[in-house]
Amino acid sequence: MSDTITTARTAADQPAETPAQTKKSGKRKLLLSLLAAAIVVAGAGYGTYYYTTGRFHEETDDAYVSGNLVQLTPQVSGTVVAVNADDTQIVKEGAPLVTLDAADAKVALSNAEATLGQTVRQVSSLYVNNEFYAATVAQRQSDLARANDDLKRRQAVAGTGAVSGEDIAHARDAVSSAQAALDAVRQQSEANHALTDRTSIEQHPNVQAAASKVRDAYLSYARNTLPAPVTGYVARRSVQVGQRVAPGTPLMAIVPLDGVWVDANFKEVQLAHMRIGQPVTLVADVYGSKVKYHGHVEGFSAGTGAAFAVLPAQNATGNWIKVVQRLPVRIRLDQRELDAHPLRIGLSMVAEVETRDTSGTQLGAATTTSYRTDVFSKYGDEADAEIAKIIGQNMPAARTVAATAKRRAG
Repeated sequence: MSDTITTARTAADQPAETPAQTKKSGKRKLLLSLLAAAIVVAGAGYGTYYYTTGRFHEETDDAYVSGNLVQLTPQVSGTVVAVNADDTQIVKEGAPLVTLDAADAKVALSNAEATLGQTVRQVSSLYVNNEFYAATVAQRQSDLARANDDLKRRQAVAGTGAVSGEDIAHARDAVSSAQAALDAVRQQSEANHALTDRTSIEQHPNVQAAASKVRDAYLSYARNTLPAPVTGYVARRSVQVGQRVAPGTPLMAIVPLDGVWVDANFKEVQLAHMRIGQPVTLVADVYGSKVKYHGHVEGFSAGTGAAFAVLPAQNATGNWIKVVQRLPVRIRLDQRELDAHPLRIGLSMVAEVETRDTSGTQLGAATTTSYRTDVFSKYGDEADAEIAKIIGQNMPAARTVAATAKRRAG
């Protein structure tokens, strides 16, 4: 009975909810319902986006511009007398950048050229001697024939007593002497022919040996001028005028900015569906999101960055902790976009790869990439032209005219 009375009093003591409180509670429930609905819609939208688009994109901001650093190094030792470029300047392929003192090389070249000219004249005399020995052989043959005729005439009249036995003996000795002289000149002619047969003055071994020394001396002289191997921007110039340099000393680097690429370091868990040839969209921090670059995956590194580090990780220890590795992925950029918005080596990039098309491979077929320059080949051509000039100046005039006529007829 008492419990019933206490419960009735408690219920009576509680104030009844006002209309304002009831309205506020309803509004809160409505907001919570709307929030829950918004979360459900957002989750559904994100899920739809992920399964239709998002899961086909892999992104990383651990990407940087890379390129070739073409080192300018001397091939001969010498003292620097001129430097014709400085950092940040653009240079054209073949432009002379550094000049070394070429006085000693010039003296060596002059000596080699003089030796070549002397050798050409000496070899030319061998060919002239062929004609001389041919004439001498004909003369000795004539002498032998005359001696034989004299001996035969004396032997024909020996029975009549008109010719003494001593005269016949002298005639016989004259024939032997003429035969010996003919044999001697024939051997000399053969020896001279052995030095000249199946070759010409220009191709004679002695001339070729002297020409090789001229070529070597000319290259040493020409290499005192260091041309730009490629067109690009000068970076890391360390050479100074008056500096003594040795072969292989780095003097400066030249960066061809028209051939840069991007190395994007993706986590290993992002590589499952990445393939060579997939399209890539990139943004450079230097230009911001308003400028977008487009490219494609060109290849994957053969190992992670940790594998090629100077101090690779030692995982065979008791306190090993697993760390997610990153693999460098090389991305080729659109050259037209690079021309419109140039990039520099080392700039930060954000790369996003579309992995929808998985028809490609991660290990591409063997390809050959060739980087080359032809600025040094002209040295050999110039040396050959100088050698031909010296040979032409020292050849006999008659042979020079005949060789010229033969070339024109050919």
